[in-house]
Amino acid sequence: MAHDELSPIVVENAWERLKAFTDARIGLGRAGVSLPTSKLLAFQLAHAQAQDAVHCPLEVETLANELTKALTLSEAPISLHSHTQDRAMYLQRPDYGRRLNEESREKLQQAVASQQRYDLAVVIVDGLSALAVQQNSTPFLRALYQMLSSDAYDWQLAPLTIVEQGRVAIGDEIGALLNADAVLVMIGERPGLSSPDSLGLYMTWAPEPGLKDDRRNCISNVRPAGLQVKEAARRFFLLLKEARQLKVSGVKLKDRSEDNVLEGESGSTGSPSNFLVAD
Repeated sequence: MAHDELSPIVVENAWERLKAFTDARIGLGRAGVSLPTSKLLAFQLAHAQAQDAVHCPLEVETLANELTKALTLSEAPISLHSHTQDRAMYLQRPDYGRRLNEESREKLQQAVASQQRYDLAVVIVDGLSALAVQQNSTPFLRALYQMLSSDAYDWQLAPLTIVEQGRVAIGDEIGALLNADAVLVMIGERPGLSSPDSLGLYMTWAPEPGLKDDRRNCISNVRPAGLQVKEAARRFFLLLKEARQLKVSGVKLKDRSEDNVLEGESGSTGSPSNFLVAD
C-alpha cells in the first residue's frame, strides 16, 4: 500500500525529451491505460482550433484595409468570389472553388485595361484556413514588396485581389484575366492539429485556366511557428526571378533558395558545386 500511495498518477514517457524537436504528439505519458487529462484536453483544443480555422470566414474588409495601409496601395484590393455559394458547397465541390463567379469575372475585366501587362499578380485566397490568411498575409507581402522595390528590375504588379471560397487553381484564371506573366496564390492550408494558421504560397508562370499542379511551385507552412515570413519572401523572390529568366515554373523550375551555389557562383573548379543545378 505504501508503494502505491507514493507512485505517481501520471507515468512519464521516455520519449518526452524528443518533443523539443517536433510538434508531433509523442511522449505523452499515461494515466493508467489512458492519456493524462492535460494531454487529452490539449488534443481536443487543437482539434477545435483546426475546425474553427476551416469554418471561420475571412474578414475581407479588415484585411483589405490592413494591406492598403501597410503596402501604401493607391487602390484597395479587389474583392472577388469563387463559383461556390457557401462554405458547405466549398467543402463538397472543390471544382467550384477553382473558378470565379460571373460577377467577379466581370468586375476584374472592368478594373484592368486590356492592353496592360504585368510581371506578377498576387492573389490572396481564404482556402481552408482564413486564420492563416488573416494573420500572415500582411507581414509576408510587406517583406516581399520591399524586396521587389529594392530590385534592379522594375517589377510591374497587377492590382491586388482577395478571393473568398477559393482554391489554388483560381489564381490561374485571375492571372490570365490580369494579363500577368506570373501569379502568386497565397492561401490558407488545410489545418493540422498543431498548425491551424499555416499559409501556403503557389507560383505559376504563364497562368491560364485548366493548368495542372505540376506547373506550380509551392512554399508551405508560412507562419510564426513554421517558416518565417521574411525567409518565405526571400525564397519566393528567388523563385520568381528564376521563373522570369527561364519562362517556366513547377517541375521544370528547381527551388535553389537553400543551395550553397546560386546564380553566378561556382566552386574552385569553375563549375557549380551542387550537381543538382549543373547543366
